[in-house]
Amino acid sequence: MILAVSSKGPTLKDSVDPRFGRAAYILIVDADTGEFEAIDNSANINAFKGAGIQTATMISDRGAEALLTGYCGPNAFRTLQAGGVKVVSDVSGTVKEAIEHFLQGAVHYSNEPNAEGHW
Repeated sequence: MILAVSSKGPTLKDSVDPRFGRAAYILIVDADTGEFEAIDNSANINAFKGAGIQTATMISDRGAEALLTGYCGPNAFRTLQAGGVKVVSDVSGTVKEAIEHFLQGAVHYSNEPNAEGHW
């Protein structure tokens, strides 16, 4: 399974970034092999608007099946749903810990966004 994780840094030892669209990095992780790609998300950090939508589109295009993050707003959430990406919100700890919790089945998919939209 391919996972996307919002991260404060480019490694599995870095903390999960609670922000999704404006996360410093997005790690695309193959949960079966442990291989991962760190994507610098700086282009979206300073975006005036649409950061969540752009980041959601990017991870969907990379084949992510689930997103592990802290907060996900309504526009990003809808974009992820349209791309077939399930969302796990309220994730904390390191990226590695978040992936381990996911693989152990200790998380629940979100049915709705858990952050306000930005206008």
